[in-house]
Amino acid sequence: MYCWRYKGRLFTFVEGYRNEDMGNYNSCHCLQRRSSKPKDQRMDLIGHGQISHSGIKAVSLQKNCKFSSSPSSVLCLCIVTWNMNGKLSTKDFIELVGKEPRFDLLAIGLQEAPRQNIAQLLQSALTETHSLLGEATMQSLQLFLFGPKNSEIHMKEVKIDKHAVGGYGGLRGRKKGAVAIYINFNGVRMIFVCCHLSAHEHKVEKRNSQCRHISEKLFSKDRNPYSRPSHLTVWLGDLNYRIHGISTLPVRSLIQRNLLSLLTSKDQLLQEAERGQVFNGFCEGTLSFKPTYKYNIGSSDYDTSYKIRIPSWTDRILFKVDSGAGIDAVLRSYESIDCINSSDHKPVRAHLCLKMNNVQMPV
Repeated sequence: MYCWRYKGRLFTFVEGYRNEDMGNYNSCHCLQRRSSKPKDQRMDLIGHGQISHSGIKAVSLQKNCKFSSSPSSVLCLCIVTWNMNGKLSTKDFIELVGKEPRFDLLAIGLQEAPRQNIAQLLQSALTETHSLLGEATMQSLQLFLFGPKNSEIHMKEVKIDKHAVGGYGGLRGRKKGAVAIYINFNGVRMIFVCCHLSAHEHKVEKRNSQCRHISEKLFSKDRNPYSRPSHLTVWLGDLNYRIHGISTLPVRSLIQRNLLSLLTSKDQLLQEAERGQVFNGFCEGTLSFKPTYKYNIGSSDYDTSYKIRIPSWTDRILFKVDSGAGIDAVLRSYESIDCINSSDHKPVRAHLCLKMNNVQMPV
């Protein structure tokens, strides 16, 4: 590969080489100029590459939504992530969505999902109130988006995409990568990314790399440098970042004494975001629930196998509102669902309310 400048522009000569900065593969000799067009703002889904970084902002909960005085301009989202460990229990889905759903949109991301018709099971749990608006699946990695019944008329656009970074599907059900849904609902542009990243404490740099790679590749085929950014970007899934620098017994002791705040400084995801490696400028609720991995299946007891794994917040929900969107956001809840014990992970659920200041929502 040869590079030179001419009249302030950078040219690259490539021979059967893939340059990540160019984006297209050229199987023959070619001459290509780097585009001077503005960067597509939907490209950077994790905030990587920004000049300054502030890490992940911890957001306090507001259980009483301050937007209740103007419900016509509020969009309420319920977001759930769960690593199912290949196990299926129909009653768990009812617990995930709640017996009396009080939200407009429901995004459910699943990792290590079993070979079952999950969409049908979820629809059965929501049959009275919601219908499926979109789904993105890649073997055991699945994402579903539900909206109020007959709300299809409010959808202007729905796109789905997926990108694999390794792992296995099929019977092992451990596909790594991400699936995503882009939707324009009532004029609100949203991207939901459900991911499953590499496991093990020492693979933190690999997880960082996977996040960046996924962010670069998702929706790259539809990339328009002049498109407007999404109002809201949500990442959910088994990100697999661990608690490290402290052994399992002290961690369990702090959890038992409900001293969770002393563990957040040992959380790899928060550390890497603080370094500016991933999720710069994203928000997350305070980690006030116990680490969601790893449990003995069928109980709420942490791993008692010979590995005695260190409990960790592997399962997360992060969101970012575009600063120029004219949207206020309130996080009403961020919790693990401890009563579900069919997997070695606990599901995590967030309730997010958006107030549209510049978008007219139908009554």
